Amino acid sequence: MDNSQLHRNFTRVKRALRVRQQLRGNQAKPRLSVNKTGKHLYIQLIDDEKAMTLASISTLSKEFRESENNRKNKETGKQLGLKIAELAKQKDIQRVVFDRGRYKYHGVVASVADGAREGGLQL
Repeated sequence: MDNSQLHRNFTRVKRALRVRQQLRGNQAKPRLSVNKTGKHLYIQLIDDEKAMTLASISTLSKEFRESENNRKNKETGKQLGLKIAELAKQKDIQRVVFDRGRYKYHGVVASVADGAREGGLQL
């Protein structure tokens, strides 16, 4: 890797750590983490005290893989937000800490948060 790519990767990691150092999830109020790739979207509910994933959903999950919502876009983000809220309700979770990672709160990330709010979670 050349120097510019190393610098870009280093700044991405620094940005994510800067956001996450203020966020901590626990059993009562887990961290809702969003991760994006070129084609897909991954969402997790994480208990940081036990270092455990409580629930997760992605565009690669069985129910989304076979539908038209199998790519990363705003509509899919909203559907994933609704589904993660449903999974959280099954585990008696009403409040979460939203972790946008290194991404701006815009576009797909914002639609995930909107979907989770519509599903009944308090961010």
